[in-house]
Amino acid sequence: MNRREFLKLGGMGALTVFLSGCGLSSLMGEETTKAAGHDVFVFDAAKADTHPCAGCDACHMDGPCVYTDDIENTLMPKMLDADLLVLVTPLYYWMMSAQLKTVIDRFYARTGKLHHKKSMLIATCYDSGSHAMDVLTATYKRLVEYMEWTDVGMVLGTGCGARSLVESSEFPGQARQIGARL
Repeated sequence: MNRREFLKLGGMGALTVFLSGCGLSSLMGEETTKAAGHDVFVFDAAKADTHPCAGCDACHMDGPCVYTDDIENTLMPKMLDADLLVLVTPLYYWMMSAQLKTVIDRFYARTGKLHHKKSMLIATCYDSGSHAMDVLTATYKRLVEYMEWTDVGMVLGTGCGARSLVESSEFPGQARQIGARL
């Protein structure tokens, strides 16, 4: 099949803080993704009805989750069919948003079925120090290893806490380059 489905998992404000509304397709180029035959599904965890994993193990890591919220009903079917999962988050105190972490914790209900996918991390933060993304990237790399994903790249928008700063940076170009390679 020629089509890949991009899945953007957003943390709180990922669509409003990260580029203030510019999603993955606009970062990588709407025309580029569509011309290449890609479908894009956007899940905004900040606006969705979500619940944290209760650790009840009713799913036995093979679903379904006991919660019938937007993660289970809307996101999970898309994730299971997706080739590429793109995790998008603003950086809050050196870490991903709580909303994105909630989504990741709910991976538990389908751990085995979510293995062997491609993944990408896109994050922004005001801090421009070289250390700013260390904790987030270490967490992402461990997640990639555990889920047996293939990382296709990271776009780490340091010094970019506002849309205008992102738009005038090299980071949208980096995302487009990654998208063009897919």
